[in-house]
Amino acid sequence: MNVKVKHIFNFFIAGLFISFNLMASDFAKEKRWADQIVDDLMVGEAQWLSAEGKKFLGIYTKNTTDKVSGGVIVLHGLGIHPNWVDVVQPLRSDLPDEGWQTIALQMPVLRNEAEYKEYVPLFSGVPPRVKAAISFLKSKGVKNIIIVGHSLGSTMGAYFMSLNKDPSVKAFVAVGVSGAINEVPWYLNSLAKIKVPVLDIYGSDDLPQVLTATEKKAAVARAAGNKNYDQIMVEGADHFFKGKSDELVKQVASWIKRFAEK
Repeated sequence: MNVKVKHIFNFFIAGLFISFNLMASDFAKEKRWADQIVDDLMVGEAQWLSAEGKKFLGIYTKNTTDKVSGGVIVLHGLGIHPNWVDVVQPLRSDLPDEGWQTIALQMPVLRNEAEYKEYVPLFSGVPPRVKAAISFLKSKGVKNIIIVGHSLGSTMGAYFMSLNKDPSVKAFVAVGVSGAINEVPWYLNSLAKIKVPVLDIYGSDDLPQVLTATEKKAAVARAAGNKNYDQIMVEGADHFFKGKSDELVKQVASWIKRFAEK
């Protein structure tokens, strides 16, 4: 590479780096979501966490059992919030009946019309939020933690898991991983670096990009040497598991049971 081309290349990379770090969540939208959620919570309680100098909402729900199984961090999908009625709310509300403390996090969001690929520059804001939740659960005495994501939340969760070195995080569950895998290959890139057990769960009527990528995801996990990669298809479930939330919770609870505190 000659000097002139090298300078142009370095300038281009620097520009990408600056753009990447200037992108931020729509904090005004996060506040609007929080204002709508907090006063109407029926299960769980608002827990304000802090990451990168900003407060963000988590919804913490204690286990309803005598013994604590562990902790589950729930990450929602594209542009929504931690009490979304589909997938997120059932998981965060029902897993406590199986002994798990849960905390569902407000993840970085953009305007309603934002496309999936526009979220990529926000991924740098994911690890600080998840780490804040991990610290919170540890303060409650939880020693083993599972990360569960839905849709875009799965891609964000996988990104965190690819970087994670905290041994208290025992496993990762991806629900309906979509995210235009061919367009934004972050999920596959992340999956190749995850060494802990992974559950890939989806519906038989899920989005086309979810269904067509199942074999590719399994191949990536196998190539990475992850012998604890499982796929479960829930018959009749769509991307949001409408009418199938009980089955979703049942399958997730059964799979993560192996990581429960003894």
